[in-house]
Amino acid sequence: MNSTITRGPSVAAPTEYSPGTVAVIGGGAAGSLTAAAIARDPAWRTVLISPEERPGRGVAYGTAEPWHLLNSRAVAMSADPDDPGHLLRWCHERGLPADAATFLPRTWYGEYLADHFRSAAGSRLTHHRATATGVRRTAPASPGGGYVVTDDTGAEIRVDHVVLALGNPPPCVPSAVSATARRDVAFVADPWAPGALGAVPADEPVLLLGTGLTAVDVALTLTRDGRTVPIDALSRRGLPPLAHPARPAPAVTLDLPSSPILAPLVRRVREAIADGADWTAVIDHVRTQSDRLWAALEPDAQERFLRHLQRYWEVHRHRMAPPIAARIAGLRSQGLLNLRRGHLTSIEPDPRGGLLVHLHGEPPKRYGAVITCTGPGPLPCSAGPLLAGLIRDGLVRTGPHGLGIETDPDGRAGPGLWLAGPLRRGLLWESTAVPEIRGQAARLAAALPARASVAAG
Repeated sequence: MNSTITRGPSVAAPTEYSPGTVAVIGGGAAGSLTAAAIARDPAWRTVLISPEERPGRGVAYGTAEPWHLLNSRAVAMSADPDDPGHLLRWCHERGLPADAATFLPRTWYGEYLADHFRSAAGSRLTHHRATATGVRRTAPASPGGGYVVTDDTGAEIRVDHVVLALGNPPPCVPSAVSATARRDVAFVADPWAPGALGAVPADEPVLLLGTGLTAVDVALTLTRDGRTVPIDALSRRGLPPLAHPARPAPAVTLDLPSSPILAPLVRRVREAIADGADWTAVIDHVRTQSDRLWAALEPDAQERFLRHLQRYWEVHRHRMAPPIAARIAGLRSQGLLNLRRGHLTSIEPDPRGGLLVHLHGEPPKRYGAVITCTGPGPLPCSAGPLLAGLIRDGLVRTGPHGLGIETDPDGRAGPGLWLAGPLRRGLLWESTAVPEIRGQAARLAAALPARASVAAG
């Protein structure tokens, strides 16, 4: 059976409603893993709505270059939470060299997720290849589904439940970038947009706004063909991600009591490292407890963490694979990548072409291109059209600190409306990596109400 509904004409007839249907919007890791988890329950028919030819790869893995590696070891990245060896068997069946400690190419992992989705597809799980453009509630008295999803083919899909698995929101353009600079070809607002880096000049200096993993990926891409003109990467602290050790350190277990304030947690982490525990093992253990610890903090303490400690957490938590760290070290030693700390005051078009960048306390400098590498932006600034419409219509609410969308512990944002993946940040702290997303998918699938309850409601 063909499990993919291909793109239809620009105007299509509404899709017939089948009771007991869940629509999952988003074709990346969160969407494909959640759709596959729901499809295990024979009570539900699931339709994944996404424009990708093969769901699973998404932006993170679908636009990756061969030299981009996962930031976690293969042992942690199985799509099946009950089968840690699933990914490694997939690699070995295809003759791909890998062991538990390998950092796989992201392109391989995208193919793995696509295969995982394809193996789950069938009569109860189909792929509607389109871009969702709107979600609206049906009239309370109407029979059948509770939502109508519209898409760019003109189709309307009536369903009982909708799961938003939209991935990370795009970066927000810094306010220092003028309106004219934003429209300039030399300004790249989203490096993951198709073809975004193709026009970046190889013979002029380039500025990356950000020094995290996105900046690392972009720097590797821009230097792949023997670039000789330096790249600057700018952030408030100028801190790059740290590196994973070549082999994982022995695991540690810490007593980390929940606290409404930060000081006890910070003190305990520092004590453990001072007593000889490997810092990578300490951070990995804190990660396993981070959602509980985050939820216990008072809102003011969360804000202080975001202002003063978040970047230090990120450089320790979101680490580079050793081969990537070695390449970045090589670029820095050759003077091809300069990490800078500073405060951006303005970016304007330069009459000579390119952009003129002003940093506080420094003379302006001209760059052939400026690329935003700051990672996901806050909501509602970074909401795409679909999510912005849901916020505007009151179907979802921005969550704490603008990090994501308000949900309950199972991911429910409203009656019959659910979230999976990065948009759950704010109530959860860890919500962007596959180990956390596959757990969310399983819990969401288990929390869907019994079909009798759906019919009654």
